[in-house]
Amino acid sequence: MEHPALVEPGDPLVQRVRELCLRFPESVEVRAWGRPTFRAGKRIFATVGSSMDRPHSIVFKPDSEERLAFLEDPRFFVPPYFGPSGWLAIDFGEGCDWQQLAELLDTSYRQVALKRQLVVLDARGWSPADAR
Repeated sequence: MEHPALVEPGDPLVQRVRELCLRFPESVEVRAWGRPTFRAGKRIFATVGSSMDRPHSIVFKPDSEERLAFLEDPRFFVPPYFGPSGWLAIDFGEGCDWQQLAELLDTSYRQVALKRQLVVLDARGWSPADAR
């Protein structure tokens, strides 16, 4: 049984997330569970849509030292399925702080990427501040 698509293929907000995620070395998009997932090679670093009722959210893997601070902020929440493993989610949409989202994606990517991928990322000199 195939999962229904959570977001429309041409959704402009998802396209913006896609552009941020695919900047990372060896990053690929894979459709899983009816949603776009972004992977550093084979390991997921971001998933669009924490649940069917929150399609414009992004699930990410925070730095373990920052996780509790994020939970103090009401914009962040523990997503189903990923949450027990330490992942968090935040809604994105109109008024989204895209630079902050880029920083969250950068941290999440760094949590799962291989050392060689991080070497390439750091050599590129791309900064989440470039996401404006």
